[in-house]
Order: sequence, then structure tokens, then C-alpha cells
Amino acid sequence: MTLQHKGINLFYTDTGKGSAIVLLHGFLENLTMWDTIVPHLSKRNRVICLDLLGHGQTECLGYVHTMEAMAEAINTVLQYLKIRRSVFIGHSMGGYVALAFAETFPDSVKGLCLLNSTARADSVEKRQHRDRAIKVVKQNHKSFIRMAITDLFRPKNRVIFSNEVRRVKKEALKTPLQGIVAALEGMKIRNDREVLLHFSPYKKMMILGKKDPILAYPDILEQLLNTDVRLVELPDGHMSYIENFEETLKAIKSFVKSCN
Repeated sequence: MTLQHKGINLFYTDTGKGSAIVLLHGFLENLTMWDTIVPHLSKRNRVICLDLLGHGQTECLGYVHTMEAMAEAINTVLQYLKIRRSVFIGHSMGGYVALAFAETFPDSVKGLCLLNSTARADSVEKRQHRDRAIKVVKQNHKSFIRMAITDLFRPKNRVIFSNEVRRVKKEALKTPLQGIVAALEGMKIRNDREVLLHFSPYKKMMILGKKDPILAYPDILEQLLNTDVRLVELPDGHMSYIENFEETLKAIKSFVKSCN
């Protein structure tokens, strides 16, 4: 389904009935990443999936897509659907967007789960890495996508899940050049929101891959010190919803149940 937002088309799906869950995909992904999870969650809940700005079937809104701009787009959908409070589950960049939403619209959040994500802003080194990525994207965005997706998986899983890797790449290649650059620019300048892990009233959970090549595992553990954030540790990489599907689904279902 599509909805107008600031002159662009936002694409979303709305499945099932019950208390609402909002699923937010990561960078280079789109709402199809949740195809294996939605059927399980929608048995007891209303599940909203969105294509974030410049991804999937949602159009670009500018040259920089900040996490706040993406959060505003989500709010447009939820207001249209008359959904007051939701449990938010964000994968990677989707986690950054979920945090931005939680900061901007705290009364709309019933629970927050960061799936292979972090509450901290980019380090200086990470920002430089994103600048380099933007240059590569502008030269050849298709080869950037293929390499970037492969690097998200634990090395041994690139073979074990070769079909899934191909499928993720196929979806990622639909992401327009402007959408890729705008997201990289937005992630680069995002705010640090670690404070939300400490002082927000709703339930929180983090699902981590111990061999995540994108996120520094000790850095994530540090963020969780003296918080009430539930931690689920998994053995593999950045793509827990593929590499550790059963454990990820179980953790999400349990978390949603605890929020209702």
C-alpha cells in the first residue's frame, strides 16, 4: 500500500490484527526482509512493515535522509492507520531509525528492539568509512552493493546461506543510487542515543551477533552496562534474521509478548 508524505509515495504493508508491531529494515534492505517473520508475528499481532526513504518502493525525499526524517515518515503511516502505540523492531539502520522515532515520539513506543544495531553515533573512523563508501557508490553502486551485502554475513555462512545471500543482493540492487547515498549521509550524521537505553520507560531488547563484522561486540556490551535492556546473544553475523532465524524469531516473539 502507498501513502503520500511530503510529496512522495511511502510504501508499507499492514498484516494481521491485535497490538501493533512496526518492523524497520536496514540499509540496502526493504520490507521484504521480514517476509519469513511476518507470518509468525501476524498470528497474534498487527504487523506494519515500511520501506524507508529511498529504499524498496518508497521514493527519495532529498540528498540526505536523516534518521529523524525517516522517523517522521513512519509517524505519517502510523497516524494514517490510527495506531497509537507500537513495539518497534529495527534491523541495523532500522534500529537507528527506531531510536530516532522513540526520541521524537516517545508516547508512541511500547517497546524497542535493536536487531544487530547500536544506540551510539558513528565514530570519527566510521564517518570516514562512510565518506569513502559514498565515493565508491557514485563510481559503481552495483559492485558496492554486492560487496556490502556479502560482508554482512559471517564468512562461513556466505556458503551455508548462499541462496539467501543471492536473494538479499537481488533486493538490494533495487535500491536507487540517490537512496544509497542519502542513507549513508544520514547515518553518518545521526545523533548518539545511548541515553534512551538508560532512561526510557518502555521495554528494550538488543539482539547481537557475536561475530557481527559491522558492529564491535564489546562496544555494544558497554552500552548495556547499568541498563534494564534485555540482551540476546547469538553466535553469528550481522544478519541474525537469516543466520540465526529460529533464535531471532523466538526472542522477538517473547519480547513482543512481554510488551503487551
